[in-house]
Amino acid sequence: MQKTVNILNKKAKFQYEILDKYTAGIVLTGTEIKSIRSGKASIAESFCEFNDRDELFVINMTVEEYAFGNYYNHKPKAERKLLLNRKELKKLKKEIDVKGNAIIPLKLYINEKGFAKLIIGLAKGKKLFDKREVIKDRDNKRDLDRIKKNF
Repeated sequence: MQKTVNILNKKAKFQYEILDKYTAGIVLTGTEIKSIRSGKASIAESFCEFNDRDELFVINMTVEEYAFGNYYNHKPKAERKLLLNRKELKKLKKEIDVKGNAIIPLKLYINEKGFAKLIIGLAKGKKLFDKREVIKDRDNKRDLDRIKKNF
């Protein structure tokens, strides 16, 4: 049995308000999936974008080159196609065009069949005062937990 691989985008929930979540497959080559299975990938600064044929791609996702790959190795920051149902793609395209929202990768994982899946979220950017509220609430909760621990 394989170990589970969970690569998270930790800043996504802080910088964006997540409106909806989708699970998408990724089109990968052999050396890319081997690098992801070994945990050498990052989705921290990535985003998703439609091309002119209404296909969804993840941009700026870093998958390190496979250590034992030869001249068949992949490019680390290549655009990778996401696989969703046609109905989901149309819905996302409509939401992006009308409201000016963004599609952000939230989590990259390997499912039980061994396929790489990406959880993407339809997101709206938070304002600065919203981020300050989150920080303030987190600090207050931490202080309350410290006080409770002492009693």
